[in-house]
Amino acid sequence: MGFQQGSIRKAKTRDIDIRDLGTVDYEDTWHLQADLAARRAEEKIPDTILLLQHPPTYTAGKRTEDSDRPTNGLPVVDVDRGGRITWHGPGQLVAYPIIKLADPVDVVDYVRRLEQALIQTCEDLGLHGTGRVEGRSGVWLPAGVINGELKPARKIAAIGIRVTRGVTMHGVSLNCDNTMDYYDHIVPCGLADAGVTTLTEELGRDVSVSDAYSSLARNLVDALNGDLPVHS
Repeated sequence: MGFQQGSIRKAKTRDIDIRDLGTVDYEDTWHLQADLAARRAEEKIPDTILLLQHPPTYTAGKRTEDSDRPTNGLPVVDVDRGGRITWHGPGQLVAYPIIKLADPVDVVDYVRRLEQALIQTCEDLGLHGTGRVEGRSGVWLPAGVINGELKPARKIAAIGIRVTRGVTMHGVSLNCDNTMDYYDHIVPCGLADAGVTTLTEELGRDVSVSDAYSSLARNLVDALNGDLPVHS
C-alpha cells in the first residue's frame, strides 16, 4: 500500500497481512521484524502487522539515559527504535506494523496515524478523552481530578518506531490489564513528571488483550489505509 503526501492511496484490508503471534520472546520477534522488513523492502511480502504479547521485558531505545534504567536489577534489551526505556509484558497488546511508506517518507504522518488508531481503540472500548501531548509520543489521558484524587497526565499507549529502507519496524503497545509493578523501577519513556495507566484502571473494569485485539487491528488498518481521519 503506502502513503502519498496530500492524497492517501487506499488499500483493501486484504492488502495488509494481520499475524497473531500470541506470546513471543522480544528478541526473537525483533529478529523476525528485521527479516520481514527486508523482505517488504524487496516487495517479497505485503504490508504486515504483527499482533502479540511479550513476556516481561524492559527495552531501551536509542535516547535512553542511564538514569532511566531499572533499579530492580532486571536485564534490558537495547534496541534500534527511537525513544527511551519502556516495559512490555502480559496484559499489554503490542502491534508491530511492517509497512512500506511512500516516497518521500513522512514519518510524522505515519506516527499520527498510529496514534489515531490507538485513540479510536480507546474510544471503542469506552474510554473517552484520550489524545496527544505536544512534544511527547504516545496516547495520553490529561491531568485532572478523578474521584477526588488529583492525577497527573498518564500514558496509556506507547509508540516507538524505526524506518529502514522506507519500511517501518517496532510500533505501539496498549496497556490493557497489565501490572504496573515493573514501571515502578524505571523512568518510563524518560518522563519523570508523568504517569502510566491501563484501560482496566481507567474504566474500572477488566479489559483484556482479547477485548482490545479486534478493535486495534481494525483501527490500524483503517488508519494506515487513510479510512480513519487523523485529528490533531
